[in-house]
Amino acid sequence: MPIHRWLIPKGLYTPADKAALAEAIADLYERRGLPRFYVVVVFVDQEEEGFYYGGKPVGAKAKQFVRVDVEHIARNFASDATTTEKHRWMDGYEAVVAPWTKDRGVHWEVQVKDVCDRDLWHQDGMVPPPLGSLEQKIWKRENRPVPPEEMEAMKRASEEGASV
Repeated sequence: MPIHRWLIPKGLYTPADKAALAEAIADLYERRGLPRFYVVVVFVDQEEEGFYYGGKPVGAKAKQFVRVDVEHIARNFASDATTTEKHRWMDGYEAVVAPWTKDRGVHWEVQVKDVCDRDLWHQDGMVPPPLGSLEQKIWKRENRPVPPEEMEAMKRASEEGASV
């Protein structure tokens, strides 16, 4: 599950901006095979006197700056990706968020942290299925965690010819 924490000056983005940005980020992960419900985006609006960049307050009257902290759990770049793959992912992320950062003249910083142990991650009290497994494909299709008893019925249906 990736969680994206956007530290932003209060008033920088409208509710519609936030909704569109969250959708764009979820789309990025869905295109890479993860279920949409894994993606969490949190906007933390900061008052000018509580958010500083280079020692100067950040806000409507000052230089605008956004700090994005991304934590990866489902996939771990630290152990599962080459430097080239990491750079490709960062370039893709930058392209997705550009309409809300670069294109608006906002300064930004993105940091991806992915040192979480997958064994310490649960969704609705369940261990998420392995990447690329039939179970993960079912979670993705259903866009929710699927309890074991439901999973077994869906797998049987899949084996009997229904598509996942």
